[in-house]
Amino acid sequence: MNITVDTASPVPPYEQIRARLAELIVLGILAPETPLPSVRQLATDLGLAPGTVQRAYTELRNEGLVGTRSRQRVVVAGSPGSSEDGAAARERELTAAAQRFVDRCRRLGAGDPEIRRKLGETLGEAAGSV
Repeated sequence: MNITVDTASPVPPYEQIRARLAELIVLGILAPETPLPSVRQLATDLGLAPGTVQRAYTELRNEGLVGTRSRQRVVVAGSPGSSEDGAAARERELTAAAQRFVDRCRRLGAGDPEIRRKLGETLGEAAGSV
């Protein structure tokens, strides 16, 4: 599992962790019932405070992407596309990813027409058809 935190990013570390784990779950890279590292272990691995990792796990739990099992072990809850809750979690994650993309483009000074053009180019579509 590849999780990194960019301390220079304006995105809080807990959100970077949450977003990466959500991405791995939504893409099916982390299968249902896959155990996640303990809060303490992941915090140590990333050089962060345990509370930072705990907040990321709490957000994921609130989204229905993870749950707890015996001994408070955090595991992937289920396949995001396989249930109504999973579909809603996938939709929320797609919306959050799109918002992060737009926010980043705007920080670079791009306006909406330029953002649409670049997105269209990236998707292989005619500019402005997005």
